[in-house]
Amino acid sequence: MQGTVDGFSYGLVTPVAAFLMACLGGALGLRCTTRSLRTGGRPRIGWLALGAASIGSGIWTMHFIAMMGFSIEESPVGYDAATTFAGLPVAVAMAGIGLLIVGHRGATAMALVTGGTITGLGIATMHYLGMAGMRLPGRLEYDTSTVALSVVIAVVAATSALWAAVSVHGLMPSLGAGLIMGVAVTGMHYTGMAAVSVHLHGDAAAAGGGDTATSLIGPMLIGPAVFLLVAGAMVTFDPLPGTQERDRRRSAPGRAHGREAPAGNRSPAYGEPADRSAAPARRRERSGPR
Repeated sequence: MQGTVDGFSYGLVTPVAAFLMACLGGALGLRCTTRSLRTGGRPRIGWLALGAASIGSGIWTMHFIAMMGFSIEESPVGYDAATTFAGLPVAVAMAGIGLLIVGHRGATAMALVTGGTITGLGIATMHYLGMAGMRLPGRLEYDTSTVALSVVIAVVAATSALWAAVSVHGLMPSLGAGLIMGVAVTGMHYTGMAAVSVHLHGDAAAAGGGDTATSLIGPMLIGPAVFLLVAGAMVTFDPLPGTQERDRRRSAPGRAHGREAPAGNRSPAYGEPADRSAAPARRRERSGPR
């Protein structure tokens, strides 16, 4: 029996919430990648690890929020907790590899293509691993061409987001890169869901086992959401590398608004007389009458 699939059981609530979560995780992760390019040593590794965890958490949380709106009219849907939560470390690990490549190689074409491909494949792997955790009295079938299109969307958008993060600096470009990453995750998800068809068998009224989506919503939201909030606070309140030095230079005497201070208001340098107008007279006194 063909199942009737509905991916928007709660209307636009779940797609919008899922997209915003994907944008948040992507913006934080790409912002951390930008900061890693301005640091070195252990701080660079730390920023890349935080970025990978942010993107992975955003991907996983987005997927599960979107799946809250997925239903089959003829049968309830269950989820295997172990398989569902396994998608989180997979997403973090693959995003971490992609960011590590870009973070160490910079905005080279090869690094961006490689890192974007691995990150995009991580998005797709997490999605289809989450789908494998579904439990229902039937089977899922996928349209191969639509699945391939979903993977292409993830790879292209992830590569574009990485390019924007490392090539264009500033807050607004970072937010734009986060939006692109949000498009990558949600676009891949709903394209992949469009490839799904459900074939039920036996007693369709009995769920195929596993926990319901409602029973998983607590741990699904609390952990990653708290982490993303903490990561956001760290990125917000920690200054960019070089910011403190730039502010110090700007606040130094004579540097205000990029102009040299008037000579009469500027403090004398070492070995320079306080009264510059008296310098010629003093030199004449030392040289004596001619």
